[in-house]
Amino acid sequence: MPLHSMKNNELFQIHHFKAVDSTNARLRDMLTKKELPEFTVVWCDKQTAGRGQMGNSWESEEGKNLTFSLLLRPDFLPVSQQFRITQLLTLALMDVLRPFSKNIAIKWPNDIYAGDKKLGGILIENSLKGNSIDQSIIGIGLNLNQIHFTSEAPNPISLSQLTGLQHSRRELLGLFLKALTIRYVDWLESGNSDKLADEYLGCLYRRDGWHRYADAQGSFEATFEGIAPDGHLLLRDSGGHTRRYAFKEVRFLP
Repeated sequence: MPLHSMKNNELFQIHHFKAVDSTNARLRDMLTKKELPEFTVVWCDKQTAGRGQMGNSWESEEGKNLTFSLLLRPDFLPVSQQFRITQLLTLALMDVLRPFSKNIAIKWPNDIYAGDKKLGGILIENSLKGNSIDQSIIGIGLNLNQIHFTSEAPNPISLSQLTGLQHSRRELLGLFLKALTIRYVDWLESGNSDKLADEYLGCLYRRDGWHRYADAQGSFEATFEGIAPDGHLLLRDSGGHTRRYAFKEVRFLP
């Protein structure tokens, strides 16, 4: 991939649909029919079966929010470092959203929070080739202009509720793709994954202080200790013990 083309946004192929079951599923279906270039984007007005991590459903009122999927081919990346993709994407979202509110943070591993409420999330589906990532289908949902949420999702919030303004979905998509391009080029040119990791840590929700969590053994209080290279969350409990968690092995309690 020529870096000058990425810098000039020449490689984005953007496909818009009125309604799809999910943008990830539509992009995956398109890939079965023909080869698609990296940075192919699918976005829509309505998802009938949008979902998040681990099969969680995603509520999105038609035409109100930004729901899209993106194809990456980070074939230079070993499987052991696939969490770098999460860091790259969440930081690009932070670049776009932080100007609207300084109270926006990344909730490990890949949700975007405003205060204690969920503003957006990411679903990453990696395909492997040997010990490397062959391709990544990345689904992103951002609550932009929805005001009333009717699902059982416990804590949604939209950018409109934060700012009191309506926001252009097309404009926000363009801002994200630009932010992602800048970060991706910087990563490829510098090869500095540690910079991604450090910035990600600095943006984390509950980065400081003691907070309540729950795992299979029950609830406990802990403070943030770090993120392992494979993306596992490290917490230090009140007894001084380090606890290590994969996604869905621990819950954040109020």
